[in-house]
Amino acid sequence: MQSSQAFQSSTQDRAVSSLSVDSRAAFIAKTYNHLFGAVLLFTLIEVALFKTGLAYSMADFMLQGSWLLVLGAFMLVSWLARSVAHRSTSKVSQYMALGGYVLAQAIIFVPLLVMADSIGAEIPGESNGIIASAAQATILGFAALTAVVFFTRKDFSFLGAFLGFGGLLALGMILFSAFTGGGLGPWFSAAMVLFAGAAILYDTSKVLHHYPEESYVAASLELFASVALLFWYVLQLFMNRD
Repeated sequence: MQSSQAFQSSTQDRAVSSLSVDSRAAFIAKTYNHLFGAVLLFTLIEVALFKTGLAYSMADFMLQGSWLLVLGAFMLVSWLARSVAHRSTSKVSQYMALGGYVLAQAIIFVPLLVMADSIGAEIPGESNGIIASAAQATILGFAALTAVVFFTRKDFSFLGAFLGFGGLLALGMILFSAFTGGGLGPWFSAAMVLFAGAAILYDTSKVLHHYPEESYVAASLELFASVALLFWYVLQLFMNRD
């Protein structure tokens, strides 16, 4: 997420709320088509990694090394991708940022998906079911939250302060856990599911009210980031269930 100042309209690029009904509909269609494309690309990358066996060697390498380094590299890529997507006027640069971010997410997800696949294979009738069930729950949750924003037309930008504080708190807890070697437990995953839900409300509200007309690529990147966050912690909840 970005600060509200990053989404203020300029004389060249008006906010979505000031557009005609047809223009708003076109912007929303472009945003969600790009979101669908990002999710599809993420899925294809993961399928390719698992089919070729690269996912398992990547997971071994990432889990044996410093997870803090992986997290740091991911945060750097995320910051760069969002910065380019929001500030660049070049569509090529924006698409490269979106593609790079999707690739980074696909890589960071590999160890978690490998563990989920392993857990599912050990449970009778659950082979590959954990990942599929978590994906379905994520899609349903995202659809429900999106419907809330679209039907109520409420501006959820007030959640920005909560998300900023909550994000810093969550990051601090993750770093503390990494340094101490302790686990955060399912309660943390449940809290992060709620956090991701709030992020989806916030980002969807931005799509309807505050994004500039030509920022549909950046808007889809932010939505994809929130969906990925939701999927990450929903998957952990499914992995930890009895």
